[in-house]
Amino acid sequence: MNPPLLSAQHLSVRFGGVLAVNDVSFDVQQGEVFTLIGPNGAGKTTVFNLISRIYTPTSGEIDYLGPQGMLKLTEQPPQNVASLGIARTFQNIELFEHASVLHNLLIGRHTHRSTGLWQDLFFTREAREAELASREKAEEVIDFLGLQHHRDSFVAGLPYGVRKVVELARALCTQPKLLLLDEPSSGLNVEETDDMAFWIQDIKNDLGITVLMVEHDMGLVSKVSDRVLAMNQGEVLAMGSPKEVQNDPRVVEAYLGTVDDVASLRRNTPDTAEAR
Repeated sequence: MNPPLLSAQHLSVRFGGVLAVNDVSFDVQQGEVFTLIGPNGAGKTTVFNLISRIYTPTSGEIDYLGPQGMLKLTEQPPQNVASLGIARTFQNIELFEHASVLHNLLIGRHTHRSTGLWQDLFFTREAREAELASREKAEEVIDFLGLQHHRDSFVAGLPYGVRKVVELARALCTQPKLLLLDEPSSGLNVEETDDMAFWIQDIKNDLGITVLMVEHDMGLVSKVSDRVLAMNQGEVLAMGSPKEVQNDPRVVEAYLGTVDDVASLRRNTPDTAEAR
């Protein structure tokens, strides 16, 4: 069996007196969509921040199969993460609003630039070739995500749903091995969420990129996920297929309360016809 692309081992992180993540372990296999779910405050985004090196764990470690082989991701400085083949989107969109879509995507190519300051300053042959290669890759991503109509538009004038796709496009321009998606359907309508599900499947199947996702929309989770890890209060509740995890009594309790709580809620909820 091939080694996992990423292996989190006994991760814990404490902020003062708050234990945000407590002894969390999981593997992400190459070529899968692995999703973290759980109620608000479960620790999902904190795990993302540990992987992208925004946070350093209090204990535990993360192994990652980088370009030069397996390495300790927790020992890498944050500025090296993108060059290791890890890209990320954010729940709150982080784009340069007063730049065009194309220029935002070109920013995602900075990890692949091999020219130096003087070459770029005098726009030497090497700099021109590097610029051409970057623009060709950006155009490929624009075509892949259907952004041709918006390529020269300023981000500030785009609808929210299109901005989400632009942020995804910028992440793809880094040519990642591992793509971290932080609530990709947040703020999207039903049609836009369906499109996002389609693109995530194509990113996995056509581009061969492994996806690690945090998501609340269980419809999207069920459509695209190979495996799901459910968290609550910083700890692992269950792991398995989307159906297995959604049917786990501990997961149901974390979302809805105990069986008695759900029964009580139903008894005290007026019938729809009566409410009308």
